Formats: sequence, structure tokens, C-alpha cells
Amino acid sequence: MRTIIFALFACFALAGPAHAEAVKPVHGIAMHGETKYPAGFKSFDWVNPDAPKGGELRLAGLNTFDNLNPFIVKGVEAAGAALPFESLLVQAADEPFSAYGLLAESLETPPDRSWVIFTLRPQARWHDGKPVTADDVIFSLETLKAKGEPHFRFYYAGVDKAEKLGERRIKFSFKPGDNRELPLILGEMPVLPKHYWQGRDFAATTLEPPLGSGPYKVAGFEVGRHIAYERVKDYWGADLPVRKGQFNFDRIRYDYYRDTTVAVEALKAGEYDFRDENEAKKWATAYEDWAALKDGRARKERLENNVPAGMQAFAYNIRRPLFQDPKVRRALAYAFDFEWSNKTLFYGQYTRTQSYFANSDLAATGLPGSPELKLLEPLRGKLPPEVFTTIYTAPATEGDGNIRPNLRKAMALLEEAGWRVTDGKLAKDGTPFRFEILLAQPAFERVVLPFTRSLARLGIEAEVRSVDTSQYQNRMRTFDFDMIVMSWGQSQSPGNEQSMFWSSEAADQQGSRNMVGIKNPAVDALIDKVISAPDRDSLVAATRALDRVLLWNHYVIPQWHLGYNRLAYWAKFGRPAITPMRGYQINAWWAK
Repeated sequence: MRTIIFALFACFALAGPAHAEAVKPVHGIAMHGETKYPAGFKSFDWVNPDAPKGGELRLAGLNTFDNLNPFIVKGVEAAGAALPFESLLVQAADEPFSAYGLLAESLETPPDRSWVIFTLRPQARWHDGKPVTADDVIFSLETLKAKGEPHFRFYYAGVDKAEKLGERRIKFSFKPGDNRELPLILGEMPVLPKHYWQGRDFAATTLEPPLGSGPYKVAGFEVGRHIAYERVKDYWGADLPVRKGQFNFDRIRYDYYRDTTVAVEALKAGEYDFRDENEAKKWATAYEDWAALKDGRARKERLENNVPAGMQAFAYNIRRPLFQDPKVRRALAYAFDFEWSNKTLFYGQYTRTQSYFANSDLAATGLPGSPELKLLEPLRGKLPPEVFTTIYTAPATEGDGNIRPNLRKAMALLEEAGWRVTDGKLAKDGTPFRFEILLAQPAFERVVLPFTRSLARLGIEAEVRSVDTSQYQNRMRTFDFDMIVMSWGQSQSPGNEQSMFWSSEAADQQGSRNMVGIKNPAVDALIDKVISAPDRDSLVAATRALDRVLLWNHYVIPQWHLGYNRLAYWAKFGRPAITPMRGYQINAWWAK
């Protein structure tokens, strides 16, 4: 999936005119090139098709939840809330972006990708035994666009018409334009049961488990304490090639904890089984007294991956007048001492992020070459000159805590922007430089507070405020913040989600991922190039060009990333011999 749903894409060569009767059905498609797995394949290479079924996987959730519908803006969704739901296609974890039939047994689309036809599997069933139909698929599109999270409207905006061709056949026709992802964007759409939602308000939060078609359904829950899912014993898709060797646990349970410190102690006490650790300090120190590690009952290991790290950063809200000047945004970046933080707080585990597509070949390197220049030159008058002349590097220090040289650079930029220090406070036209950094995790305060102390040396008052999950999500949805710590995940094949992240259209759409509030015609133009890229080389060039423009506009202060997962777990699992390019797949593990 993309940051919130599955990302699936396609490309295949066909002879003859682009008419439905001339297009042959296929079992799966790839964004660029051909699929790895041929028709009739038995299972993915990264699973054990003979993995035993049974046992329980116990995981941790944080804070609370109040909603079992994961597709709407309102409420805080429960951990694992998407488990009961399925899409028309499913992606392979060992290809950049290829998709194979799940609810759909086949699809048809012409070379220009101006439409797509899906044919549903006759055995596809909802958990109440009723068949999945074309009416359900069309209902899902209409409902998600009208009442779902904003990204659905962005993803499906290019759909001109949805037609029912039969009980199991649906045709989607697209608006004019060169959006080559659209056939597969429809493939990644979660499919909802029309008969279940009639008479119910899809846009309202619910604690009634919604009807799905997937391998699990809700078994029980207590709000704020736990939720459990049970494997559907007569799951219709259990023997499909795209499901073989997966979803092996009879039960998946999430227990909720107040914060990550409590959660780690609960793991060591055996209250749950598996943790993907995302805090460097805890990875370095919190497991040292775990007796189970010493006697082999538990494991702590790094698993390498080739997953694009995306961008984690201090993100400005440039809707605020305070942050609308790029010089101001650039100046504040000099106050963040990553090298000291990495050595002192993170035990040297992280790499500084220098790209919105870090840890991938999509990241801009060096100066723009010919393919990028073809895209950037027509936009030159709208771009910072450094895009063409300078390799972007985030401000760096020696890591010894002496940040004075960087602060001098910061002050010079602030003075150029009209800010002056008076009585120890930075101000402009009598207005002090004051803002709030909003956090959802108190554990992050140890990272942010040294940053605010450096800002204070510039005369800037930066207050750190940690709030509960519900309040944080509400403020995020309405863009009610000055600065946040934000992550934008990326895939090996960027596309339509870039519009949701950075486009002018998304900037004013509540609930979108354009948290920064970017309204930049050059960015919009490059997003279009990414979406319409006809091949991998074109995609890489367009993505790198977009990367440069985002970086040199100083919309964020880049933080750090990893090229591996840090796993701590009880040694009660088996797992496949192959770890695919997208990293470990917990759904392919099993209980011993």
C-alpha cells in the first residue's frame, strides 16, 4: 500500500486497437516492464506455502481507539482494522510494483490505459456467505470518494465512469490525460459490501465490526485495552497463489499500552510477542536486562531491507505567515544538530536524510543530468537557482555540541528576512518569533528539546507540546499546528500519492497529507511528470527532479532514517527463508 492503502501498478504490451474485444485478460501486471510471476504460479517466492496454521500473534497498540472503520477521517482506528478487508489486486513484496488478482481473477486494459475491466472471482465471498459482486465494487468507489479519507478522492479523481458489465465484470473509464497508474489505482481500492452498508452511516465512527471478505474478522475487543482478530476458518481465498503461506495465525491480538516505555517492558514480561523497535535508545539499552535473550527464548536482530525511507522531518506549516519566507525556513535548519543527536541520543544508529526518497535510486544525487534538466528548464523561473547549481546537503556539525558556526549562518539568513534581536528576543515589526512544536509521543521530547534550546540562542521561543492521540489527529486533519514531526513514506514506484503529499489541490483539503501547505506550480508540474512517466527511466528522472525542488524550497528540516528493521521478539515463530526487497512480512510468519 501507499502511506495509508496498497499501491499497485501496471504495464503490459498488446497488439491491435485499444478496444475491449482486442485486449486479453491477464492475471497480473507491472507498472513498468513485465511481472515476475507467470500465469498459473503457485505462490510467491518469499512465503512458505506449507507453513502450518495455528497459534496466536500478540502485538502492541498505543494509547486507544474508538473506530473499526479504517477508511474514514473521523475517530482513531483500531490497530489491525484493515485485516478484514480486501482489494481487487494485491502486490508482490519482491517486485518494485507488480499486482496480481485477489478479488479479481483477471483484468484487461489497453496500451494507453484509458480504461480497465476487472472480472471478479466466482468464489469470492463476504463473511456472511454472500458473493462479492460488481455492484459492491461500484458502491465502494462511490462511497470512498464521497465519504472516505481525502486521499481516496485524489486517487479516484481521474475516473470518468464506472459500468457494470455483468454480475462479476466492471469497467472503469478514465478522464483524458496521461495517468498511467489509474488502472492499478482502481485495483488497490478496498472493496466494501453494499448490502451491509445500506442503512448505516459510512462516515460515522463505529464499534460494530464492519463486514469484510478477508482472512480475519474481529473476535472481540475492549476499547482502549485490546482488540483481537480470528482467522476465518472457511476463508474463500485461502488457496489462492497470492494468499498461500500467509495469514497463518489463528488469532492476532493487540494489547494497548500508555506509551512505548511501558510497551517494551510488557514485551520483556511476555505480555505480547513481537516488536518492531523504532526508538534508537530503547534498541541500544532497553533490552539489556531481558533474560530471555541470554537463554535463547527471545531474539533481537536487524533485518536489512530495500524499502525507500522517504522523509521524516520537522515539518513547517507554511500556511502560517511566520514560515512563508524560505530564508526563515532555511535558517531554522541550522539550529538542528543531527550529528550531536545521533551520537548522544541515538547511539550512532541513524543516517542523515538528504532526500524525500532516501534509501532508493529515486533520490536526487549530484547535479541534475540531461533527463532531469529537460523537466526542470521549462520551470527555471519558478525554481530556486540552487536547484541547477548546488547539491543539496542538510546543515551539518562536528557532533561535539558546538553549534555556534551554524547559528551564525542562521542569524545572517534571519536578518536578511528582516528579523532582529532586541533584548534577547528575535522580532520583526514588533512581533516576536514564537511558535509551537506539536508532538503525539512524549518520548520524542528528548530529541526536540535540544533543538529548541538552539533556537533560543537565536532569540526564538519554541514551545514543545505533547497531546493525546485523538487531539493530535484532529489538529493534524485541520492543519492546526505550527510545526510537527512528520513522515512521508515512499514506494519503489511513486505516483498519484505525490499529489496528496505536495500538490496545491491537497493543500486546503482537510485530512490530506500535504501538511506543509505547499502551493507551488513547479511542484504541481513535476508531480504530473511523475504520474505520467511511461517507463522506469522517465519515472526516476521525474522523481529526482521533484526531489530537488522540494529540498531547495526548505519545506522541512530533514531528520534521519534506517536501511533495516530492528526486531525484538519471543522465539516462538518460524519465518520464510527469503526476506523480500520490501523487508520482512509478518503475515508470512507462523507459530511453531
